[in-house]
Amino acid sequence: MNGAGGGLIKVMVVDDQDLVRDGIATILDGQPDIEVAAQAVDGADAVRQAASMLNLQVILMDVRMPVMDGIEATRQLAGSERGPKVIILTTFDLDEYVYAALRAGASGFLLKRSSRDELINAVRVIAAGDALLAPPVTRRLIDRFAAAGQDPAAVDQLTALTAREREVLQLLAEGNSNAEIATSLHLTEHTVKTHVSRILTKTGLRDRVQAVILGYDAGLVQPRTV
Repeated sequence: MNGAGGGLIKVMVVDDQDLVRDGIATILDGQPDIEVAAQAVDGADAVRQAASMLNLQVILMDVRMPVMDGIEATRQLAGSERGPKVIILTTFDLDEYVYAALRAGASGFLLKRSSRDELINAVRVIAAGDALLAPPVTRRLIDRFAAAGQDPAAVDQLTALTAREREVLQLLAEGNSNAEIATSLHLTEHTVKTHVSRILTKTGLRDRVQAVILGYDAGLVQPRTV
């Protein structure tokens, strides 16, 4: 699997700990379809380097770093329409920082204790335009987005969607894959992908994670009670 342009998936690794950063880079550089194009020691360094790099697709971002933390760096990077996608690296699966990072525009998160294969797969998944929504802990985090109740601004964003697109968004927010959505609505996976693409375009969202958050904010999905 290669990047969106058919070439190598270009990655940046951001962590203030040299051993962690170098270890991740070594694992990823060993893959034939992935190139670690840069390493950064903090969020400010990451933002600065990313601004001058072409075709950078994925950034693996630590959260707690000096100078600029991963949340602020993610917020600045997510402000670029065609900027790289961010995967937050965290030690704790219910870290408050992860919730804030998803709000800031991260495309998902990965635990630092994840396996080598999970790390490699995460980069490929994000580069392909998907999002890291599968782990149950991610769902627990996203459930929190509905805690404050329905957001009027999010409801307004839904007005641009067709009835079918709302159905797709609701199923997406519930954590269903494209294949599962296709089965539920008796559509082809290709048609579902088209609907998801249109939802992102109409709402101005970057990826599926942000679409899930919108679904919760708009009240299409209710938080779990257990």
